[in-house]
Amino acid sequence: MDKFTFFDLRVYKEAKLLVRDVYSFIDKFPNREIYALSDQLRRAVVSVPSNIAEGSGRISVKEKIRFLEIAYGSLTETLCQLDIALDLGYISEKEFAEEKERINVIGKQLSGLRSSFQKQLEAASR
Repeated sequence: MDKFTFFDLRVYKEAKLLVRDVYSFIDKFPNREIYALSDQLRRAVVSVPSNIAEGSGRISVKEKIRFLEIAYGSLTETLCQLDIALDLGYISEKEFAEEKERINVIGKQLSGLRSSFQKQLEAASR
């Protein structure tokens, strides 16, 4: 294994941009949120590219799919927490809408990649 292929994945690059944006939002949250919503949101959003990367390093197609599913779950958790941040007035409607769109794109990319692996798995079992 001489190359880490996850660096080339568009979905990985998009997920890292999401992390950057979310971290910039968190910097503006009230200090009382440091061990609450900020911490939870930070862990959820970092989990997205982390699981994409970890899955890409797995040999088994089933495991690759599993890690993509975990990344997708973390993505939906991130969206939920951004929605809460919106309700609490920590981010604006515009910021939420932009990140929701980015999350939708990442979700579609994850689903497409998962479908591709699922087809490989089905072809191998024939």
